[in-house]
Amino acid sequence: MRKSFVFAIAAILVVLYSSVFIVNEGQRGIVLRFGKVMRDAENKPMVYQPGPHFKIPFVETVKMLDARIQTMDIKADRFLTSENKDLIVDSYLKWRIKDFSRYYLATGNGEIHQAELLLKRKFSDRLRSEIGRLDVRGIVTDSRGRLTTDVRDALNLGTNEDDSAADDAIASAAVRVEKETKGKQPALNQNSMAALGIEVVDVRIKQINLPDEVSGAIYQRMRAEREAVARRHRSQGQEEAEKVRATADKMATEIKAEAKRQALVLRGEGDAEAAKLFADSFSKDPEFYAFIRSLRAYENSFQNDGNIMVLSPDNDFFRYMKEPRKQGHNAND
Repeated sequence: MRKSFVFAIAAILVVLYSSVFIVNEGQRGIVLRFGKVMRDAENKPMVYQPGPHFKIPFVETVKMLDARIQTMDIKADRFLTSENKDLIVDSYLKWRIKDFSRYYLATGNGEIHQAELLLKRKFSDRLRSEIGRLDVRGIVTDSRGRLTTDVRDALNLGTNEDDSAADDAIASAAVRVEKETKGKQPALNQNSMAALGIEVVDVRIKQINLPDEVSGAIYQRMRAEREAVARRHRSQGQEEAEKVRATADKMATEIKAEAKRQALVLRGEGDAEAAKLFADSFSKDPEFYAFIRSLRAYENSFQNDGNIMVLSPDNDFFRYMKEPRKQGHNAND
């Protein structure tokens, strides 16, 4: 009896535990009964907000959908500008589920990889279309993000253009939603991500590069242009150097000529002054002047060792080297 009571209590607790489910913050829940979606009066899937909820145990199951913003990296791809120039664009986008019931029906039981597949194809087509309308300068100098804003709006609102098979897939999903809800859902552009219950929050371009073959040619051209500029600067520098060198040589020649002229003038003035002094001295005392001249002659003649002079002793050169009395006797004679 007691064991039966304990078993009954345990069974009740298990049933209660199985009948309660909790939707965490950042999630939404959709209940499935025998694999079919529980729907409301408008035949839309019932979406449960965060918090505790009840379900029929062993009969109903819960599918959790992530309500947070998702980030999807887009592999770098080649795009063609309006100038028919190739660019390698690396980008990413952020998205979230806006209409959970529509998202669940359109993506096939809320499979996120299916949603990202459609979103990636649609994004690539829209980005290719927008880049094809701009030139390289307009893309690189897009400081206000007009390009990414246009892509985001085109994804959310859709366009009247038939871009690719991605639109066909989205349109098929929209038709499936309309069929499941018996036309009670609001009409949306079948080329928009809103048809999948998705909102694109942001689009960003991480990096724009040129293809390797184009980059190599551009770098070669830039190198050739820089080398041409360098050669032009070097030739101009050499020309200026020649001008400066010629000017300096001219100035040096002029300075040397002027210095030589001044030296000759000074030397002439000095010689004239010396001659004048000698003349004045000779006129005042010729004998003393002759004596001084003889002493200088003796000094110049005997200043080096080994000088040999063969002269007669009676030569007038030795006149002042004789005894004074003989000089006086000779003078009297």
